[in-house]
Amino acid sequence: MSPRPSLEHAVVRPFDVEEIFPDGTVESVRLPRRQAGSSPQGLAVTLIADYTLRTRAWMPTTAVVALLNDFGVTTGAARTVISRLARRGVLDGRRRGRHSSYRLSRPAAVDLAIGGISIAMFAADPEAWDGSWTLVVFTMPKEERSQRSALRAHLRWHGYAPLYDGVWVSPNPLTTKAQAELAAVTPGSMTAFRAQHLELEARAIRNPIEAWDVGAIADQYESFIRRWTELLPRIRAGQVAGAVAVRARTEVMDTYRRFPALDPQLPTTLMPPDWPRARARELFLAVYDGLALPAQAHVRAVVAQAVDGQHLDVQAHTVAEMRTGVGVLDHGVHPEG
Repeated sequence: MSPRPSLEHAVVRPFDVEEIFPDGTVESVRLPRRQAGSSPQGLAVTLIADYTLRTRAWMPTTAVVALLNDFGVTTGAARTVISRLARRGVLDGRRRGRHSSYRLSRPAAVDLAIGGISIAMFAADPEAWDGSWTLVVFTMPKEERSQRSALRAHLRWHGYAPLYDGVWVSPNPLTTKAQAELAAVTPGSMTAFRAQHLELEARAIRNPIEAWDVGAIADQYESFIRRWTELLPRIRAGQVAGAVAVRARTEVMDTYRRFPALDPQLPTTLMPPDWPRARARELFLAVYDGLALPAQAHVRAVVAQAVDGQHLDVQAHTVAEMRTGVGVLDHGVHPEG
């Protein structure tokens, strides 16, 4: 939805999918978050987490390299990726004789488990919207461009979109944790409040839903649905196995995990008919869970080529297990909103 021409001078353009996921990659302090499968570091983390998150199993370096080779990552590049992830604290390493192995570090495993909860819970439960919007209003000196960009990126990541330049909206309440994080990245003045939208009798009215490009979000969903609907019959027939199963399972996760940021779960009552969010989730579950066992079998076989044994600690997890933290989180560790 685009703003009315009479308001073009007063409003910013709507939510832009590419603004959250540009072609370049940005590394976080710890994990290479939300990157596409073509990013070797993000790919390596996804691969290792998908089959060792529950057990933090050790993966021989040669096995990780071989799995990355299946995605077109050269051996040299794969070894560089592993070294960089170890230096960043994502992986723990050990050496026994001539053989080296790596596993997820404890902080990385916890971080990934919490992230997995948000992915697994996305669009899983019936909506409960009270009809109110959270508004974050801020002012910042124009010369503070980097801080302004950081704040905008933070708001985008948490599901906000710009209704006007310094007025960002979300249908979701602002949690205590989110408030603290927002204050930490806001060097200027800021106000946040929760309110309902009023339909005014005026010529130029902008509805909060217009802050998002709903059509662009729908296009991303429909592209995802077209891509994976074609493969689903073969998965159900047990015809997808080996490296193909691992590649498909990794790709579907790498693609679907973007949606919690792309779609802030705007209430379906505000969306166009037959909004594709639920269909995309059902398809994700069918593909990711449907390929768990054949993909697990292939990863175990690759590990066995490097180190003799059955390697039962290499275990794939389901979306339902992701929702509970995959057994990683300690008692009393509960992510907030």
